Amino acid sequence: MATSQPKDACDLLDDDHKAVKKLFKAYAALVELPGSKKKPTHDKKRELASKICFELTVHAQLEEEIFYPPVRKAIKDDSLMNEAEVEHEGAKILIAQIQSMNPADAMFDAKVTVLGEYVDHHVKEERTEMFPKARASKVDLVKMRDALQARRVELTADSGVPA
Repeated sequence: MATSQPKDACDLLDDDHKAVKKLFKAYAALVELPGSKKKPTHDKKRELASKICFELTVHAQLEEEIFYPPVRKAIKDDSLMNEAEVEHEGAKILIAQIQSMNPADAMFDAKVTVLGEYVDHHVKEERTEMFPKARASKVDLVKMRDALQARRVELTADSGVPA
């Protein structure tokens, strides 16, 4: 997602966080349309929500497959890692609900908004707790970055979304 090479796996994952935050902000701006009585089209809402859901799904899969297992073992903080996994499960439930809904549904915007808030909380914990512990561990985060990038290419190959 970033234009320059991330230094390590934490930077790569945080680049994802920043990119999806921009998508959530774009969605909020689309829905709110300050000072306008014009409502966004359902197609625009669906397109942006679908992009958010896709990016989060790929990101979560990368973390679960490649990042979390060695970090869990290295940092020995089961509480932090368990909470991250539960947060992923909660996000997946909201993603599935959003994907199954029509943007005209009264709860569509609320679910996208809550997903964004949920992700903000998760990102804050990763940035302030998990990433510093991972960097202080003996996990090779540069090698892991390369594995994450390669796996992203696999996961996004048929999506039409650039890796």
